[in-house]
Amino acid sequence: MADGQTTVRAGGPPGPARRWWLWYLCVAGAAAVVLPFLPWTSVRTALRLLGALAVIAALVAGLRVYRPRHPLGWYLLLSGIIYALFCDLVWPLPQSVGGMSDYAATGLFHLVTYPILACALMVLPGQGRRALRFAGYTETGIITSGAAVVWWTLLVDPYVLDPGRIPSQPHLVALPMLDMVIFALGLRLLLVGGTKSAAYVLLCAATAGLLVADSALFLSTINGGDLPVLSMASWMAANALLGSAALHPSMAVTQPAPSEDDALDDLGTARIYIVTVVATPIMTGIFLLHESAVDRVTAGDVIVPVGATALTAALVVTRMRQLNLVGRRRAVALEQSLGKQQELQDELRHHAQHDSLTGLPNRELLYERVTAALAAERPGALIVLDLDEFKEVNDRFGHAVGDELLVAATGRLQKLLPAGDLLARLDSDEFAILAHDGDAADCIRIGERVLSAMRSPFAVQGHELFATVSIGLRALDGDLLTGDVLRDAYLALHAAKAAGRDQMTLFDRALSEKKLAVSRTVERLRGAIDRDELIVYFQPLVRLADERMTGVEALIRWQPAGETMIAPDQFIPAAEDSGLIVPIGEWVLRRSCEVVAEWHRRRHAVVVSVNVSPRQLRETDFAAQVFSALRDSGLPASALILEITEGVLVASGMVTDQAIRHLETLRGHGVKVAVDDFGTGYSSLAYLRDLPIDHVKIDKSFMPGPATEPGSGGPDPTARTMVKAIIDLAAGLKLGTIAEGVETREQVELLRELGCDRAQGYYYARPLPADAAAKLLTNAEWGTRV
Repeated sequence: MADGQTTVRAGGPPGPARRWWLWYLCVAGAAAVVLPFLPWTSVRTALRLLGALAVIAALVAGLRVYRPRHPLGWYLLLSGIIYALFCDLVWPLPQSVGGMSDYAATGLFHLVTYPILACALMVLPGQGRRALRFAGYTETGIITSGAAVVWWTLLVDPYVLDPGRIPSQPHLVALPMLDMVIFALGLRLLLVGGTKSAAYVLLCAATAGLLVADSALFLSTINGGDLPVLSMASWMAANALLGSAALHPSMAVTQPAPSEDDALDDLGTARIYIVTVVATPIMTGIFLLHESAVDRVTAGDVIVPVGATALTAALVVTRMRQLNLVGRRRAVALEQSLGKQQELQDELRHHAQHDSLTGLPNRELLYERVTAALAAERPGALIVLDLDEFKEVNDRFGHAVGDELLVAATGRLQKLLPAGDLLARLDSDEFAILAHDGDAADCIRIGERVLSAMRSPFAVQGHELFATVSIGLRALDGDLLTGDVLRDAYLALHAAKAAGRDQMTLFDRALSEKKLAVSRTVERLRGAIDRDELIVYFQPLVRLADERMTGVEALIRWQPAGETMIAPDQFIPAAEDSGLIVPIGEWVLRRSCEVVAEWHRRRHAVVVSVNVSPRQLRETDFAAQVFSALRDSGLPASALILEITEGVLVASGMVTDQAIRHLETLRGHGVKVAVDDFGTGYSSLAYLRDLPIDHVKIDKSFMPGPATEPGSGGPDPTARTMVKAIIDLAAGLKLGTIAEGVETREQVELLRELGCDRAQGYYYARPLPADAAAKLLTNAEWGTRV
């Protein structure tokens, strides 16, 4: 809205109607200008009465159209105007007092109008805002007192007391004083109600017009004149301003005022103090000096100005006390606010540095404490541990059980630690202990107590769960950075997990060197494919029934330029951990299919067995990669065997489900699947019946060695029993069997006797380059070691 108002109540008039106040102000203002110059008294009187009726109509229209939420103040204004009009119309003016003008006859009764107007102006800014109902009266008193001094020294004393012109109408003396009060209350509207309200600005201007009108009437009457032109024009102007205020849309808007303290403690209020406190004593002093100089000092000359000045000073002191109280309240409020802010910051910091599930400090707080301990060169150690096989708990029983297990483990760990040591949760199942002020032996004993305590089962939601831990320990060293300590502790933890879990490993330089060597291996391995340093070797698969070569297993080798060949066990683990096994595995698959497809084109019907990493099976497009390799090479799907580990099929979760879907899709197109190193990883055999498997490979660790007792006449009977059990189990499930690590003729004879299908090992041939393996295919008979 152009007037800067905030909102108008729903149901208000359309845009053009909201400009009624401006039309009213223009018309009524023009009448106020014209009225004094009309030559006919009756016309002036009629026009003045018509102006009063117009104000009443404007107030009624504003109340009906805008429907203010708190209309009491406007109703009081309406009552005051109606009463004034009643006095003008009803009272028999010419006959009431002989020789008096019609205005003088009704003047005394008009005085009642001022208390009504004062009540209206007092009510308006505080409606709906209880805190502002009594605000601003100190300022009003200061203004009124200062104005009284001005009025007395400039009007009453020089024009009434000094000439001895005591008016016969006492209301003429009271009118300007009452107008000062009304004007002060008008200023209070702006101080308390806000200058953004156009209606309040118009009302304040109306009170100023009323003050000018009554002051002009006072001076004119004292000097024996008629109703002055200025007085009539000011009355009409005040009516015009009052009516336009009632028609302005802001009359219904409750302005978003600040608190009482903020409403009064502003620059405008400060200016009032300065002007009043400075001007009032100065004018009083000048007045008294002037009166003394002309020897006209009377009691009235002293009592009124000095009394008003003293009242002004008292009110200023009162306001200063109020401001002092305001300052104290604000100081208390600020202190409370700062205290709450500090509490909130502490709470936010606590949440930021503590785990929401266990309430333990998190990685951030642990980092701070480790940094402080290193800076102070305090002895101690950082112990990092995680729960073994925690993922299995979540997968089997759900995360709710897993969370409760973590809480239970937290409680058990807290009971083990000496006072002052810090227990933190770093990740899902990772914890850390910052052991303070103990030598290496003390810290090791803490780790051993943790290992021992965590081997006892936990009772969680009706389940008996085990949560052993793997621990890495790194002693604090003031020469290290916090990040170095954490890195070394994790290296020790990974070493403990690699060693079989449920144990503690102390950090030493060998671990760091090993990690560095692995990092260097990974860096070199990244470019091995591009540099054509990887080679596929092939080890023959022999059918034991006639000892003829029926296939090969593809085995990767790494031959850096100018160096000796690197064995797979020296780089495959690094490739697994780094994820490089995925592109390397795809390359091996493609290369193997290309070589064996060429043998098929030479009418050598052999199969190729290719190892597949669990990381490869996690890829969503693994099956598509296999089909692409077969299609590009021309190798039949039936000539490909994919070797996987038991863990891929026995584990659970989305990754395993995806791997099984890949294998089922591939088997549906003729690709075979073999389980490598069968029997070395898991005791459950149910997956052999239910999951997509075609062959099992008997691990070389089960191969019988030479006879353990002289005269026994054969290999180890225990090993024979185990191999027989695996072959019989596979035969019962209609699965093929392939024996690995065959190195002696006795092993060959035993495997044939037990019914094993195929074998591979050094007895027949070591892994060979592709061209050497191709030459073996030309041999029609196998009876001697290659």
